[in-house]
Amino acid sequence: MTDTPRPASPVRPVLDPLADIVDLTAAIVDIESVSGHERALADAVEDALRAHAPHLTVVRDGDTVIARTALGRVQRAILAGHLDTVPVADNLPSSRRVRDGVEELVGRGTCDMKGGVAVLLQLAVLATAPPVDLTWIFYDHEEVAAADNSLTRIAREHPEHLAGDFAILGEPTSAGVEGGCKGTMKLEVTARGVAAHSARDWVGDNAIHRLAPVLQRLADYEGRRAVIDGLEYRECLNAVLADGGVAGNVIPDRAHLTLNYRFAPDTSPEQAEAHVRELLAGLDLEIEVSDAAAGALPGLDSAPARAFLAALGDDVRVDAKQGWTDVARFSALGVPAVNFGPGDPLLAHTDDEHVPVADLRAALAALASWLEVDLPSAERP
Repeated sequence: MTDTPRPASPVRPVLDPLADIVDLTAAIVDIESVSGHERALADAVEDALRAHAPHLTVVRDGDTVIARTALGRVQRAILAGHLDTVPVADNLPSSRRVRDGVEELVGRGTCDMKGGVAVLLQLAVLATAPPVDLTWIFYDHEEVAAADNSLTRIAREHPEHLAGDFAILGEPTSAGVEGGCKGTMKLEVTARGVAAHSARDWVGDNAIHRLAPVLQRLADYEGRRAVIDGLEYRECLNAVLADGGVAGNVIPDRAHLTLNYRFAPDTSPEQAEAHVRELLAGLDLEIEVSDAAAGALPGLDSAPARAFLAALGDDVRVDAKQGWTDVARFSALGVPAVNFGPGDPLLAHTDDEHVPVADLRAALAALASWLEVDLPSAERP
């Protein structure tokens, strides 16, 4: 694979991957990289790896940076993190604070997931003799449509770069392990009626009213709790958007709901669709799937995963991932994957997005232990 030609950034920012992990995270956060504008950060990551990691083969593909070892190990692990963020909300540049005795780094991307990117970048430089071969992937366009996600393109054009025995996605997990992820589906539900003047409703048929039994069934719905490899995934089915009607004096002849179904990873998208259709059976509706992505099984039973968990120790928290993440892309390629990174996932995309400094140090130390990297004492939690 050859590097993809790209225009140079006007000013290429510089990152020191050997800086204190909090300083490195702040520097990465301060390079604004809202989806579609990742180039400056990708430049900085690429330059840092080329300058400080001669043990890695570095390839640039668009605004994705891939770096690989070639040590001849029996197994290969992939460590991946996305460079982009959701739009800034007056939360750049980054800042530090102490709140209730907890030191925090505040700013867009601190949690989702530039803290994880900082940890991966530093370890990519330091892990010169790991027990497994490593592929480091810093990729773009995660926070937007799946079709724009660079992992979609790489999986299609260069699947060899995503080949491995185990993968870790640096999504925020409060430095615990979250196995697999739930699948996700959006369904468009439309009811049809007959338009009429609202003063003479008996000659019409109100399409909005036809959605009443749909909403009641959703309100009464109790999602399945699926226990897979000891992890519990809670299914959720909700109406998330509603629209209908054209004027305040017209009986609407059309009404529409968008449903979002989050289903356990032991369920295929086809089975998920069949389940929703069964729930709404008997109602005069049009139902169309507008988006769907399979989940990922926990991925904790492979040999590299067991070695990773052993390195983290008995006290590490292991839960199911209740959302959807790119671990599903690796799972679809036959690579078991988990989520592991600093920061509380509930803070992702919030205006007060932040990451505890202790999380950054804990995630760095845990991965360093697994990769047999000796950290400076200042970096240990």
